Parts: sequence; C-alpha cells; structure tokens
Amino acid sequence: MTLVNVGPERFDVWAPDASSVVLLADGRQYTMQKKETAPGTEGWWTAPDAPADGDVDYGYLLDGDTTPIPDPRSRRLPAGVHEQSRTYDPAAYAWQDSGWGGKDLQGAVIYELHVGTFTPEGTLDAAVEKLGYLADLGIDFVELLPVNGFNGTHNWGYDGVQWYTVHEGYGGPAAYQRFVDAAHAAGLGVIQDVVYNHLGPSGNYLPKFGPYLKQGDANTWGDSVNLDGPGSDVVREYILDNLALWLRDYHVDGLRLDAVHALRDERAVHILEDMGALGDAVAAETGLPKTLIAESDLNNPRLIYPRDANGYGLAGQWSDDFHHAVHVSVSGETTGYYSDFESLAVLAKVLKDGFLHDGSYSSFRGRHHGRPINASLVHPAALVVCNQNHDQIGNRATGDRLSQSLSYGQLAVAAVLTLTSPFTPMLFMGEEYGASTPWQFFTSHPEPELGKATAEGRIREFERMGWDPAVVPDPQDPETFRRSKLDWAEASTGDHARLLELYRSLTALRREHPDLAGLGFGETEVSSDDDAGWLRFRRGSVEVLVNFSDSKARLEEAAGSVLLATDEGTALDGAALALAPWSAAILKS
Repeated sequence: MTLVNVGPERFDVWAPDASSVVLLADGRQYTMQKKETAPGTEGWWTAPDAPADGDVDYGYLLDGDTTPIPDPRSRRLPAGVHEQSRTYDPAAYAWQDSGWGGKDLQGAVIYELHVGTFTPEGTLDAAVEKLGYLADLGIDFVELLPVNGFNGTHNWGYDGVQWYTVHEGYGGPAAYQRFVDAAHAAGLGVIQDVVYNHLGPSGNYLPKFGPYLKQGDANTWGDSVNLDGPGSDVVREYILDNLALWLRDYHVDGLRLDAVHALRDERAVHILEDMGALGDAVAAETGLPKTLIAESDLNNPRLIYPRDANGYGLAGQWSDDFHHAVHVSVSGETTGYYSDFESLAVLAKVLKDGFLHDGSYSSFRGRHHGRPINASLVHPAALVVCNQNHDQIGNRATGDRLSQSLSYGQLAVAAVLTLTSPFTPMLFMGEEYGASTPWQFFTSHPEPELGKATAEGRIREFERMGWDPAVVPDPQDPETFRRSKLDWAEASTGDHARLLELYRSLTALRREHPDLAGLGFGETEVSSDDDAGWLRFRRGSVEVLVNFSDSKARLEEAAGSVLLATDEGTALDGAALALAPWSAAILKS
C-alpha cells in the first residue's frame, strides 16, 4: 500500500473529523490549514508558520475548544497524557552502537521485564545497571513490557494511550535510547512489547481527531482499532510509522505484538502482513535482523509462515499451550483453561508438535481450536515459550509466581523443560532465582471511579478460573505496586542462588549443544508415562529425562554422559538412569 507522506512539518496532524484546528505552541496560537493528500488520506492539517526548531510544548484546539489536547504522535508528554506534548528529536542522540551486529531468534533466550518493578528505582537508567547480570545469565534479548504513555505514576503496562511516547517516570525517550545503547554494548538485543489492539481507559483522545476506532465493534478491552473501515489507510499508517519509530529511531531489535487475535482486519492484506513486510524492509535497510513476535491464542501458524506461502511473515509467535502443559505438570493445577493439559502425554505432544490444540477440542472454549504447524515452512524457534510470564502471573488472583508454592525440585524441572525445549525460551524477571515477590496487577488511575471499576472488573474475570475473589488485591493500592518489585538480595541466598546457578548452566548448555536449539520439527523424539510420572525427549545427541513424581524413577536405555543433573541423587547405573524425585537430567550420547 502507498501511504501519504505528510511532509517535513513537525506539527502536522490528522483530524478529518474537525472543521477547524488551531496549534497552540509555546503559548501562541497558529491557525492550521488543510493539506492536499491522496484519496483515502484526507484530513491532514498543517501550520506552515509554526516554530521550525527548538523544544516546543504544544497541543491542538479542535473546533474552537479552549483546552488543548496532546498530539497523537507525541514523542514526549512531560506533564502526563492529559497535558501538552513536547517535541523530541531522536536523531539528536549520539549512538555508540555502530559495532552492534544484531541477533537472530534461533538459539536465543529472551528475558521479559517490567521497567517499573525490575529495580527499586523503577527507571530505564537503573535497569542499565543490571545488563551485565543478564549477559552473565546467558540472555540474548531483553524484552521490555510496554513503556508508552499511560495515565498515572505506575501501571502494569497495558493501559497505554500514547504509543509514540516513553513514560516520563521511566526516564522518557532519552533514557530509552541510553538503555538500548547500553544493552547493545553488553551484547544484548532489545525487544519492545507494543500494544496496537486497544487503548487504555484514561487519556485516549484519538476519537476526537478522527476514526481511529470502530465504535460498536468491541474486543475484550473496548472499541476495536479501525484497521479496515473508512479512514483506515491513515490509521494503519499511524501503526506502521510507530513500528518504524522503534525499529529505526530507537534501534530496537524486535517487537512483541500484544494480543494480535484482537486486531480485527478484514482486508485482503492483513495489518500483520504489513508489519512483517515493514520489519523485513528495515532489516534490509539497516543490515540488522528485526524480529517481530506475535502474542496470539489462535494457534494459527499462518502468522509465522513466509509471505510467499500465504503467511504473514512474522519471526515468531507465543505458544501458550507450552506454558499450560508445563504449569500443570509441575503444579497439578487443572482449573479453567488448564483442564485440557492434565497429562504428561499432552506435554509430550506440545514438545513434539508445538501446540496441543491443532484442530482438537478445547473444553475451555467449548469448540475445536487451532491447526497443525507445517514443519516444512517454519523452525521450532519461531515458537516463543515460557513457564511463567507477565500474563500468567499478573493475571492470577494474587499475582503469585510458581516459586511461591513449589519446591526447588519442581522449579528446576520447569526450568529444564523450558530451556531445553526445541523452541525459543523466555524467562520472566526474577524467575531465574525463584523470586518470592509476587507480580500483581497494579494501576494508578487518578480517577476514583475508574480505579473502582478496574478493581471490580478484575474480580469478575477470575470467576471462570475458580479462584477466590476475596484474595484479589486492590490494583489501586500503592502497596500492590510496591510488593511487586523484585527483591534482588534474594538472588545470592540459599535455594535462590542454587536455582540461579542452574539457569546459568542451562543457558550455557543451550549454546554449547546446538542439537537442542538447532534441529527442526520432526527431529524430537518424546515418550512419557503418566502412571510412573516421567517424560523423556531426545534432540539429536542430547536427551532430557524428567521425573515428575515424589518417588525415585529408573529409566532404561539412558546411556551417555551426564551433562547436567538438578539433584545429586541422580546417577547412571549401567544403561539406566536413576532419577531422584522431582528432578531432571540431561545426557549426551
């Protein structure tokens, strides 16, 4: 699609629903004029006599209104999402990463973190101080939860309303550029989590400008973004320009696309295909890999098929089925959507095929779901997997981690399954040392009625999962946010330190033994026994054996050298392996 070039004027704004637009810049008013544009992109306004340089605080007065509203493309909002924008030129930053060669997804390990709770300070500059730790852990990509503008002082990340900003409390765009630069210096790529399927409940002024949303066509969070209706050419441009902002201006190595199943698009060329093409174009332009990963619960591998095979051409997508299978196998929890995963045979299928539901019946959905992956079109690395993530912790009633209820042995088993799987493993911050701090859903909406509605909505959400609503913390309570911050002192003590060393050993093994991450679909051999409580799978010359029971397990035909064992009680006895309760071992034949 050919999209309108809005020209070099930095205050141009798309407001097709307005009959008049006045730019307020540093307290002075400039009457804006309509621009001549291509069909389907009408509605751009420009102010040719506006300030051409320097930092400017500005906003727009629509249809004679006396209260300015911020720019939908605000680069900075120093006073918050309800106040005036401030110009910011990312090209003014002196990048130091010219030697950065980029990273590919295959063979990589991702670390997901939330800036506000990763460190006591909750800033990007403070997070820089932990990059050496992450590199030593064996991480390849740091994935930041959304950092764009939201109302309030702190938020779990998914109430953003200003997609072009970096939250001032995190340090703003300058701190963001420093973080990416420092990550590259440490040998780490950066993946930014972006949300294009909905906007937060406070500070969304887009409908005042034009048809950014489709009223009456709601997804889980409200009106859907207008991807295929009248005016959608410019809305799509708005999204694609935002992708380019991260990938070009901020040197980001990849994007995690939130809940793409909520992107309602009936066009022949889906917005995800446009995104994939843009990512590839920027990669060709920069000579660096640009990785786009979709979060999707559709189990539709078309997302990761090449565009010349009628796919969308994305580099990866999440497999929730892997998380559910591991979670059930180590925790025994089978309520809600976990009910279909109550068998080691399910985990075996997911390890081999990538999905459980690839056309099978989903009891939680009450229908058949998904489709098989065509192994000839994609590599297993295209599936991003985890045993914990921000959703699967933050969307629990109390935001509890596995480490708050499971033993060291159970946590070790979950770690081995994730980091030796055929897929791309992702860790959630603190998982590597068994953090005892929860990660709860937290907000700071200044509007009391919005805070009340958010808290009540959370309680209703948990009914289908069978969780006790009485234990749900108030998202608006500042203590909910404070208790979700990591306690880094734990990482050097007791079983926390022991687990951390296991994670370091597992990431090292993944790098040293390419059979684990390098082989394709169809090259994984899996067997399991629910009654005896064991599972084993082989990738080339490496075999992983896991005991999920409270009793010792003896697995025959397990010859080879022991690369790693999570329990000292594990030992080879001739051609058999004796596994301690709740333990795992990795053998090299």
